[in-house]
Amino acid sequence: MKQVGPINTCRVCGQNYFDETLLRYENMPAAAQYLPDDKSLRSDKGINLEVCQCSGCGLVQLSNHPVPYYKEVVRATAISEEMRNFRLSQFENFLQRFSLEGRKIIEIGCGRGEYLSLMQQCGADAYGLEHSEESVAHCRKDRLKVSRGFVESDGYRIDNAPFDAFYLLNFLEHLPDPNAVLRGIYENVTDNAVGLVEVPNFDMILRKKLFSEFTSDHLCYFTRETLNTALRLNGFEIINCDEVWYDYIISAVVKKKGKVNLSNFNECQARLKDEIQEYVARFKDNKVAIWGAGHQAFTVISLANLSGKIRFVVDSAGFKQGKYTPATHIPIVSPDALKAEAVDAVIVMAAGYSNEVATILRQTYDNKMHISILRDYGLEYLENHEA
Repeated sequence: MKQVGPINTCRVCGQNYFDETLLRYENMPAAAQYLPDDKSLRSDKGINLEVCQCSGCGLVQLSNHPVPYYKEVVRATAISEEMRNFRLSQFENFLQRFSLEGRKIIEIGCGRGEYLSLMQQCGADAYGLEHSEESVAHCRKDRLKVSRGFVESDGYRIDNAPFDAFYLLNFLEHLPDPNAVLRGIYENVTDNAVGLVEVPNFDMILRKKLFSEFTSDHLCYFTRETLNTALRLNGFEIINCDEVWYDYIISAVVKKKGKVNLSNFNECQARLKDEIQEYVARFKDNKVAIWGAGHQAFTVISLANLSGKIRFVVDSAGFKQGKYTPATHIPIVSPDALKAEAVDAVIVMAAGYSNEVATILRQTYDNKMHISILRDYGLEYLENHEA
């Protein structure tokens, strides 16, 4: 199905572009890699490029649709000796830094294997993914481990996955949906995987006013900031991000972010529940109050199953008084209730105000009252201040 109409929302964060375009270039090449010959010359027509900027994340991008071959990586048939030496040094350092010698590494968009062979030479167990059938055949002829395909979503599965590392070199800027590719990579690498992501350096383009760098092949123009945003939004944390190769390239080393481990929260909860219930049980006839009707106190009351075990909850905020704790239905009263109805103990759950509340209790109420304060480590028991 032919794509029609410009793209009017950001390819990374989904926000709208600013109303006015930044630049409009007329009669530009429709594709940098399609060169007309004598037969196609008369049918070749230029297109208009519209350079826009996202009003949300700030990414500069074209509103145009991608070139027909955007899934394929097209590089020069041979890389220069200087670039070859640069990549060899870069790959060797990358492998040594993260102990990746002999580990499985995937290049996303490997072209004809120009860099894949160098990564293999540096000691990695190197794999490649490439959409071009001709390029895949060329790689396999050179005995490189390459699969034909293109990462289109987080559900895409790459042959031989998961991988311990990945690299994506000057390919992300071509993609109409960078998020889909980055999320797909995320799902095909191990939990502690690292990666190397490179794009043309739009920071340098801005500094040097390189107006000729806009091309139909490149949809996104990443600065350090906008590249970092795209990577973080798709599950990667930035280890370092530098300008390399005469500042023409932004090179980011990233690590896959994992889930936060909250298993120890359950242990803390169980320990605190036991401690509070044991403390409350020391006093007969439910003569225990809690001071603090905030979210922290409500959570503890619910998790510790204190419904029916607490006489009331005290809070100085008038709009809370005369109501009940949510879910556990313990009455919320004013501090005056501590004078009208004696309790044996008060547990202070007032977060940053706890010390202040404890001072008020000592100075104003029954000096036989036991006072404890909910701290991050459990209950702090204050000495009974009976004269």
